[in-house]
Amino acid sequence: MRTLCASTLIGEFFVIGFAGLVAMQLSDLPTATVWAVSGTAMLLTILLCGLLTRPGGVQLGWALQIALIVSGFVVPAMFFLGAVFAALWWASVHYGRKIDAARAQVQVPTAG
Repeated sequence: MRTLCASTLIGEFFVIGFAGLVAMQLSDLPTATVWAVSGTAMLLTILLCGLLTRPGGVQLGWALQIALIVSGFVVPAMFFLGAVFAALWWASVHYGRKIDAARAQVQVPTAG
């Protein structure tokens, strides 16, 4: 599960960065505010990669997905991109857990 979820989070890192650039041009928000919010969200994506196996890690990931969708009020394209990443997050968690269960049954050692 960790690999799939981390891949989704890294993709979100870049999307959030690009959305910050768009928000600077399209919104009336000060540049410092846009980058404070975008930078915090980008940092959160990286931190979540390490927290995925800890209690609450997946739930924090869901909170990030909701925040991405809500960011559509500043950059309208984020309604769509947030929904796409929420679907990817669901798939990463759902299928990642199935893969982990299958590995546990066969006792395949995992890398890392």
